[in-house]
Amino acid sequence: MGSEVCRAVEAADGLRLVAQYGHGDDLGDLGGVDVVVEFSVPDASPANVAHCVARGVHVVVGTTGWDDAKLETLRGQLADAPPSSTGTPVGVLIAPNFAIGAILMMAFAAKAAAFYESVEVVELHHPDKVDAPSGTAARTAHLIAAARDEAGAAAVPDATTHDPEGARGARVSGIPVHSVRLRGLVAHQEVLLGNVGEMLTIRHDSFDRASFMPGVIAGVRQVADHPGLTVGLEHYLGLAGS
Repeated sequence: MGSEVCRAVEAADGLRLVAQYGHGDDLGDLGGVDVVVEFSVPDASPANVAHCVARGVHVVVGTTGWDDAKLETLRGQLADAPPSSTGTPVGVLIAPNFAIGAILMMAFAAKAAAFYESVEVVELHHPDKVDAPSGTAARTAHLIAAARDEAGAAAVPDATTHDPEGARGARVSGIPVHSVRLRGLVAHQEVLLGNVGEMLTIRHDSFDRASFMPGVIAGVRQVADHPGLTVGLEHYLGLAGS
């Protein structure tokens, strides 16, 4: 992903790639940097982002694993951060997924969630992915749960009482989420919504990492206009709450 981002930035009008950092590199003072794009691993991401924020640098984050506690810590760091190089407050975008289709999938799923009795999320990725469920699946489940709560929908029905091997998957905000890891896949997700006699399936497939780059570039271009913490690229695309 890092290499793909570098190529995308170099190809984008009006953007200039200042530096590339890999595992073990010293980030230094980040002089001359306006925006950092952070794609690493969950254990490293909070420290990398904190380093940037403390130096007044905007950050676009594609690393997953940001739970509520980490987000709250970051909000405190942003409140204490120096201004950016242009004098504006620092902005940080954390996006579970940068593919435009995936953002639409999440928005459509949240819109449909209150109309169906049952809903489950299945995410499918390559076996080199270190976290499960994916950040996109967790974000989708949170959005679905919030929409169902707002509509007063009942809990998803499930009569299972015996599942010693965890075959029913995880529960994220009360929504069943299943993770598949299979060689040959890149990033895929489907949301299954069911009522008596019908099922609606909303699916998105990323076949190449290039699919994430338009969203990354949109984040880079807009992060300075959104001070503080933003979770989800949908807020930059006018899709939040749609």
